[in-house]
Amino acid sequence: MNTDEHGLTSGSVTHAIIGSAMEVLNTLGHGIWEKPYENALTVELKLRGIPYEQQPRYEVIYKGVMVGEYVPDLIVAGEVVVDAKVIECITDHELG
Repeated sequence: MNTDEHGLTSGSVTHAIIGSAMEVLNTLGHGIWEKPYENALTVELKLRGIPYEQQPRYEVIYKGVMVGEYVPDLIVAGEVVVDAKVIECITDHELG
């Protein structure tokens, strides 16, 4: 996808995603399952005019053989994979 037509650059895409995610978290609050956050994020992205695909399917090919399928939560602006997660607290694992 050509993000230029939407006025987005790589840096502005990630900035827009983070801003959208923070708006969702601040509005919904803590303690909800992942799927409502994902769905709310699609609403926020749409309101901001940011293009996304929700749960597109990609074949995983290994040496010419399909070995599985990858289904990310969101692909934003055709270049950033977003996977909604709910955790108790941020640890070194999330920071690393």
